[in-house]
Amino acid sequence: MGTDMELVAKRRDGSEVMVEISLSPLPGEGPPQVVVAIRGIGNYPRVKRALQRAHYAECVARMGRLAVDARDPMELIAQVPAAAVEALQVQMAVIFLLEPDQVQFRVVAGSGLLSGETVGSLVPNRGDTPPGFVYAQAAPVVVSDYREERRFCVPQAYLDAGLISALAVPLSDRGQVVGMLSVRSQQAQRFGDDEVRFLESLSNLLAATLQRVQSEETLNHAQRLESVGQLTGGIAHDFNNLLTVIQGNLQVLEEHPAVSQDAYALQLVTAAARASRRGAELTSKLLAFSRRQVLSPSRIEVPALLDSLADMLRRTLDQRIRIEVHTPSPCPPCLADAGQLESALLNIAINARDAMPAGGTLSFSGQLCHTLPPELRGDFELGAELPDSFIAISVSDTGVGMSETVKERAFEPFFTTKDAGRGTGLGLSTVYGFVKQSHGAVTLASTQGLGTTITLYIPRFAERSSESEEAEAEFDGIPSGLKVLLVEDEPEVRAVALRFLDVLGCEVTPCASAEQALPHLGKDADYDLLLTDIALGPGMRGTELAREAQMRLPQMAVLLMSGYSAELLDTSQSAPLSWELLAKPYSRDELKHAIARALQARGS
Repeated sequence: MGTDMELVAKRRDGSEVMVEISLSPLPGEGPPQVVVAIRGIGNYPRVKRALQRAHYAECVARMGRLAVDARDPMELIAQVPAAAVEALQVQMAVIFLLEPDQVQFRVVAGSGLLSGETVGSLVPNRGDTPPGFVYAQAAPVVVSDYREERRFCVPQAYLDAGLISALAVPLSDRGQVVGMLSVRSQQAQRFGDDEVRFLESLSNLLAATLQRVQSEETLNHAQRLESVGQLTGGIAHDFNNLLTVIQGNLQVLEEHPAVSQDAYALQLVTAAARASRRGAELTSKLLAFSRRQVLSPSRIEVPALLDSLADMLRRTLDQRIRIEVHTPSPCPPCLADAGQLESALLNIAINARDAMPAGGTLSFSGQLCHTLPPELRGDFELGAELPDSFIAISVSDTGVGMSETVKERAFEPFFTTKDAGRGTGLGLSTVYGFVKQSHGAVTLASTQGLGTTITLYIPRFAERSSESEEAEAEFDGIPSGLKVLLVEDEPEVRAVALRFLDVLGCEVTPCASAEQALPHLGKDADYDLLLTDIALGPGMRGTELAREAQMRLPQMAVLLMSGYSAELLDTSQSAPLSWELLAKPYSRDELKHAIARALQARGS
């Protein structure tokens, strides 16, 4: 009777109590008799512990259901402290979350909070504060008696409130402590393994909910960026076509006798041409934001670049920020995309400005790097050209610096320590991507309170031999009477290209679409070059036309144009090496050099 069963007895007042029953037979004559002993066991320590564990499990399950159902993490955050207080029978519970700058904790929820520790108040993230100590330990912390605590400074408000014991567990996000859940009691209470596991379960629920919401926000942010990127990319593509028309006609106008012989008219045309080039630079930045940018590496004189950037920043940054430039003489040139390198340095400088709200010193330096730091050598294979192959360009500030945690995640996309709305988290990740795409490397050194130094290792420009220069010079010109099949769907852009090709002495057949161009590619066709835009409206694309054209005329050179850098980049990764690419807007000289390279590639 009752073997391995939980037995419950009902008292006279209707309440129930867990009991155990023992049966003892009575020896003697007559019918069998049994002595029944019924004992209440609700107060047995092991039973009380089992009941407490069941209560903890039920509380965690209830919070788990709320975590699944709640769309706003604050719903769960607001209810966890009260649940912890009720389950553990303590007087106080509080949740701290680490601020983006990781310098302070913010109280985000609590039950039985003290007057000096209300929701929204800040606590420094230092090893001598209760949450700062838990952050440093990254493990549960048990306080048996606040009056005897020596590991950190106990706020006087705790002692005044009669708090004696406490238990705190960290909130972790992918191994990084992002907050703390703490309970405090006015009794000298022993928090055992069961209580630690219970509070850790609540902490894990909170962390998982915060991670889910952060992931959803990151995904939504990425989708918004993608939408904006596609929109700006489309606008930039159309704008580049307009700039091609403007720049092309200005160049033709500049060489017109009526303008070239009129100093005032020539001045106006030159100013307009300069403005159109600035417009092209702005469009390039839009394209760099919207998609991957096509890099055009060229020789860059580092001292001139840094001096120019410093002059611009002196006019635009806070006057309390002193800007210095240190470049040894001589400093060899580097090989990179000039616009993208300047944009990367500007990105770093803006971050440095934000790290010096009260002013400081922003320093730029560039020097030849004989060897890369050891930690960078395993990133990629550099072979025997490693010595003397890089120019180290450093940007240093005297700002607040970074913690070890921030340094580890500084180059992650979407990671930012700035307030919401002030940073996208794409700045340093974009810098990293540009440097790696340029076959370079980047390092970050920072100390809290002392500042940050970011160093870009950009490949050194290798002087070409006279033989290679002479070989390229042979193809720098265009043979007279070059037969070109021009395919461009925008009439005004087509007209500009036609004028340029006429001046270059080419025989041109213009077409408005790939379908219109195909009939010209018969067996008897003798075109030397196909010059086509990649995007040709609703019909066949320029890349498809180029493949069909080379099947019919294998010796014909191919030159593709586009105002959308993503198209050029995608094409460069999938097209034959003999195809040449030309970004819009372009000048007549740029078109000439691109045609020469296409003819050279065909010949090789």
